[in-house]
Amino acid sequence: MSKRGLLFALGLAPALLAFGGAQAQDALSGILKAKTVRIGIPTDYPPYGFVGIDLQPMGLDVDVANLIGAKLGTKVELVPVVSANRIPYLQTQKIDLIVSTLGKNEERTKIIDFSHAYAPFYQGVFALKATSIKSFDDLAGKSVAVTRGAMEDEMLAKVAPPTAMIQRFEDQSATTAAFAAGQTQVIATSVSNIGALSRKSPNLGVDYKLLLRDSPCFVGIAKGEEALREKVNAIILAAKADGTLEALSQKWLKRGTGDLPL
Repeated sequence: MSKRGLLFALGLAPALLAFGGAQAQDALSGILKAKTVRIGIPTDYPPYGFVGIDLQPMGLDVDVANLIGAKLGTKVELVPVVSANRIPYLQTQKIDLIVSTLGKNEERTKIIDFSHAYAPFYQGVFALKATSIKSFDDLAGKSVAVTRGAMEDEMLAKVAPPTAMIQRFEDQSATTAAFAAGQTQVIATSVSNIGALSRKSPNLGVDYKLLLRDSPCFVGIAKGEEALREKVNAIILAAKADGTLEALSQKWLKRGTGDLPL
């Protein structure tokens, strides 16, 4: 008897064929069949993702995750992730997508796929709304808080005028506290750090002034899931065209999306 005949005789062939069919089902089909999409989001990284006073996740990434679910016509299961586990969660099928301030680099593209960019992530120069800063030349004579040795410190040193009074602190907490207390007029830091400060002190009225470095956010998708990637890209492009992404960026980051890469 052939191997196939033996399998049928043992009653194993139907189970094996069903298993093979399940394996062959692409992620998008599985999501639509289950009517649920599982999306990894941050809950400790404002303004992209954090827990609100109602103990529910909120932020730019959470809004984008819910947008994707709405456009797919499915329920959204928000799964909290951190930098260390978000890609392993995707690879082990604990989540279907990553919407968690995920940057794109050569190493990551070897193990997962990426959508078009949906939001900026950046280091910048911030100050109170009343402080007029239009260019780096306007930092002349102003006191600027920055964390010693941080990326912002290195970039600021290249563009700040000689008369800018750069005050370096040993960590982000000390840098932020000095600015919040009015010890400096300006702070150079990441948008996530400013998001945390704005959440803690909403009446401070901190404004984005200048860009130091831009590193856009992308949706992470498992390797080879082309149908899902194309669907997510279509959702992102539509949201870009109708102004949704711009509105979310202004709402959470206090600046526009800029020229997001495809």
